[in-house]
Amino acid sequence: MDAERRHSGQLARFDAAVLCANRALIIVVLAAMALVVFANVALRFLTDHSILWAEEVSRYAMIWLTFLGAGLVLRHGGHIGIDALQTRFPRRAVAIRATIFVLQLGFFAFMAWIATRYALLAWGQTTPVLQIPVGFVYLALPIGFALLIAHLLFMAAPYVHRNEFIVDDEFDSKAADL
Repeated sequence: MDAERRHSGQLARFDAAVLCANRALIIVVLAAMALVVFANVALRFLTDHSILWAEEVSRYAMIWLTFLGAGLVLRHGGHIGIDALQTRFPRRAVAIRATIFVLQLGFFAFMAWIATRYALLAWGQTTPVLQIPVGFVYLALPIGFALLIAHLLFMAAPYVHRNEFIVDDEFDSKAADL
């Protein structure tokens, strides 16, 4: 029993570390993007010149933000969801959510595999201004899908058994509900 409790505690600490690192990475990328865009707008307004690479950096940062943040939004239940089946068939709700979990896991794994192949294929091309490999930009997809898999696995039991998501003050998944 102690070994099981210790394993559960280690898993919970690892989960918390993944959440913290994921959030921190998003904050850093978003701050860098905002700083570059602000500097470019200010420079254009004050000197009538702009930073040549600002648009490219902000576009690629937005791509990375999208895929890095998708897993966190999943953990909080913030993606669009249709709960008509589990509402209509409450006795089968656990089986329905388990099926959704398996379908999501399969889709995320497939997309991570395809996206990795695509990123490797595009690695020889370079971006127009920064001259970085296009594969680096596309690497956001397999990393994002790998994070989606990790977040999905961490949330599996509470979601499947009780339809629970993470609840905290930083994210309100119900804010857009009508």
